[in-house]
Amino acid sequence: MSNAVFEAVRTVLAVREYQDTEIPDDVLARIVEAGHLTASAANRQPWHFVLVRDRQRLRDLGGLVKTGPYIASAAAAIVVAYERASGPGVSDASRAIQAMILTGWADGVGSNWTGFRGLEEVRRYVDLPDTYDVLAVVPFGYPKRAVGKGKKKRKPLAEVASAERFGQPVG
Repeated sequence: MSNAVFEAVRTVLAVREYQDTEIPDDVLARIVEAGHLTASAANRQPWHFVLVRDRQRLRDLGGLVKTGPYIASAAAAIVVAYERASGPGVSDASRAIQAMILTGWADGVGSNWTGFRGLEEVRRYVDLPDTYDVLAVVPFGYPKRAVGKGKKKRKPLAEVASAERFGQPVG
């Protein structure tokens, strides 16, 4: 039986080079909505997402994120922030990022997580209140070149997963 979610997880790859092609509004709306719909601890939803599409602002963000200069060539980016006072904020926002990445991928849109630390300038750039920390800037765009869907270098499952207790094979 086919499982579209598993297929997206199985095939998603980090994309750092993008076509000079706009992403349709409905696709971007679906990506943002995927973050919005993500589960969060006690349903507090301690996040805020800032969608950036303006080309100059994307170039500026690419200069502010040390791990993501390629944001500058993306069709869009989402600044993902979480409420600083929220204990599970990092976890909840991380879940939202993964949901957005997978949703984009299912529509043929590539992305990659950039940032994680040192994003105070990004917070100020997008005018987020100082009650938020920026966790990531996630660029989105159609891959510039064909990517090998599903061709991943992963450790054998037995090295990273166990059943019932450490060392017992899964399945």
